[in-house]
Formats: sequence, structure tokens, C-alpha cells
Amino acid sequence: MKMMHKADEGLIEPDLVPRPAMAFGVTTGSLGMEVEVHQHKKGQLIYMMRGVVTCEVARGLWIVPPQCAVWVPGGTPHSAKSAGEVECYSLFVDAPSARMMPKTCCTVSVSPLLRELLLRCARFPTLYPIKGPESRLVAVLLEELAAAPVEKLHLPMPSDGELRKIADGLTANPSDRATVQEWADRIGVSERTLRRQVLQETGVSFGRWRHQFHITLALQWLSQGATVQSVATDLGYESASGFVFMFRKALGASPARYMAQRLAGLK
Repeated sequence: MKMMHKADEGLIEPDLVPRPAMAFGVTTGSLGMEVEVHQHKKGQLIYMMRGVVTCEVARGLWIVPPQCAVWVPGGTPHSAKSAGEVECYSLFVDAPSARMMPKTCCTVSVSPLLRELLLRCARFPTLYPIKGPESRLVAVLLEELAAAPVEKLHLPMPSDGELRKIADGLTANPSDRATVQEWADRIGVSERTLRRQVLQETGVSFGRWRHQFHITLALQWLSQGATVQSVATDLGYESASGFVFMFRKALGASPARYMAQRLAGLK
């Protein structure tokens, strides 16, 4: 979000704060949150304490489950959306301090140390002393952030008008199991052309893209308490085992174990 309140300091524009980094926390109600497309001069880290948020930039969605964060480089137009209750933290980093950060959007795993540093910095006054202990902790925070491992939670989004219809169609009906040929017939192109266009637009095959799309929705639903069986059904899988196999292959753990590991980090 572009502007925010920090403690009792009133409305603050992060780009105007003369500090290497600043952080604040946000808690939403059951309706979640939706932030329209905007951008900052500073880089932004959005860390999810509870809930899942999707951050969209040109031609891509980044999924942010609990204990993960998305890094958005400065000057990158982006939007964010979540459903249900959310507790998250934003960290804004000025350009000189962000030199070691990734140059493109990415989802990163947040270690317990990085999390505690972020939460501590969110309690600092906006204009914390430049040469005080607060600045030293901010420096450690930025070093930890630069070293954070990247997660495979990116969903490439097609920008082409026809291909975007497929993305919109799957969003409206996630259980649609239409084949590539069936989708090609729907939009009036050959199967070969559709496969080539999907690869050019997203960098992955149609099948892999749809699996990643399912991962996006599954993380959102699981974080809201949905069962593995219900998620598998809503995504059109004939059995929960088929969904679990796809999920494990993509993220290295079953849905139950993956979410348990994320939620364990909150204790």
C-alpha cells in the first residue's frame, strides 16, 4: 500500500521517509484487503504473518503464504489482494540499501531471525536515530533479507488478449479440466499455436502453468481452513491423491505438511 498510518504518527508516505528502511504492520478483518496498482520509488517487502496474499505485477502473480514474503523492486507497478483475515508487515527499502536485493519480483522464505528483526523494526519510530541501535538492527535486517532463499511460488500470467481469456476462464471455473486442444478450439487457434503462445508468454508449458495456477488457489484455500479433499474437488481432481502428488512435486511437501510447517513458524 502506498500510504499508511504508523502508531500515532499520522499518515506517512514511505518514499518521503529519510531512512534506509522502515517497516509497519497491517491487520485486516474477514473481508481481507485489496490494494490497487501503484508503485514506490523504494523497494517493498510484503511479509505474511497470517493469511495468504497474491501480488500481481506485469505478466506475473506471486503467491505469499504464511512465513513467506514477496520482494517488489522500487519503481515496479504492483497490486495486492487477499481473502479472509490477514496479518502482514511491509518493509520499505531505499535504493542505495536495496543494491543487494533481487532486481525482479520474487517470493522469499522468511527465517525466524528475519521475522523477529522485521517485527522489531516495525515498532521503531519512523525517524529512528540514524546512528543509534535501531540503525544497526536495520542493517542486520537488510543483510538477512539479501540472503533469504527464493521460493518457487511464481505464477506467470499471459498478457496476450486471447491467452488472458484462458486465465480468466480458469479463475472463474478452477475445476475446468479442458485439454489444450479444447482450449485451442475455444479461442479459435490450433493446438500447436496455443502451445507455442503459452510458452512464449509465460515461459512454461500449458500443463505446468495450470499446475502452478492450482497451487496459487490451493494455498489461498488451505490457509482459510479448507480440507485437502475439498481443495482437490474444487480444482477438478478425481482424487485427493492426484492433487497431493502435484502439490508435493511442486513444493516438496504434501499440502498438510507444507501448511503445518508454515503455521508452526507462528508459534
